[in-house]
Amino acid sequence: MVPNEHERLRREWMELAPQWIREARAGGDVARQGLLDEYTLAACGDVQGLRILDSGCGEGRFSRLLVQRGAQYVLGVDNCPPMIEAARELQSGTDQYILADVQDLSFLEDASFDLAVSYLNHCDLQDFAANVREVYRVLKEQGRFVVVNIHPMRSAGGSWHRDSRGEKEYVMLDHYFAEGERHFTMKGLPVTNFHRTLSTYVRSFLGTGFTLEDVIEPTVSPENVARFPELADELRVPNFIIFLLKK
Repeated sequence: MVPNEHERLRREWMELAPQWIREARAGGDVARQGLLDEYTLAACGDVQGLRILDSGCGEGRFSRLLVQRGAQYVLGVDNCPPMIEAARELQSGTDQYILADVQDLSFLEDASFDLAVSYLNHCDLQDFAANVREVYRVLKEQGRFVVVNIHPMRSAGGSWHRDSRGEKEYVMLDHYFAEGERHFTMKGLPVTNFHRTLSTYVRSFLGTGFTLEDVIEPTVSPENVARFPELADELRVPNFIIFLLKK
């Protein structure tokens, strides 16, 4: 990655971090609370006694969920200093947090983790394939990698087409094969994500040596729509995708 590009992306997250941390301390954003947490924890399975890598851990919310479910050790890695500082404020003796770039995990030993999780992090990485290779290296044989990502159908940048009354009719999809940066606003601040096609992701996983065990397209339950009405669109379009990989 070009140094100034690396710093630009990191600076965006440093500016976003205070709001992100406050929201996480309040339980996390609605999509995670009402949709993705349930699916991601199910994909991780029984974590009792496992050594787990949380790749792109943010302020550590999901790492702490894994600790609560009996993980032996969770290592969170993130490249945003305020996020790591916040994660360390709530760490127990079971979780640890390191400030580092998940595209280079050379400080970690080969075959040292049972499970790795990337929870909405690949979409933030300029070189997600570097992270895939590094995670493969640090996983034990038969180790699993749970990748939660923005669905490529949505990261392409499709917006809602609305009728004359402003009601949503359908999502417009265009420029799907034009991979690269996508710019949008989150919590009032500019954020950069990266769009790739579904085939680009899958070929990277398989080319690295992973077996693709399952692909999950999460949708919201009626109960959670009742709790979080703003998630109703999840019944209509695939906003997220989860890949279950095995070494």
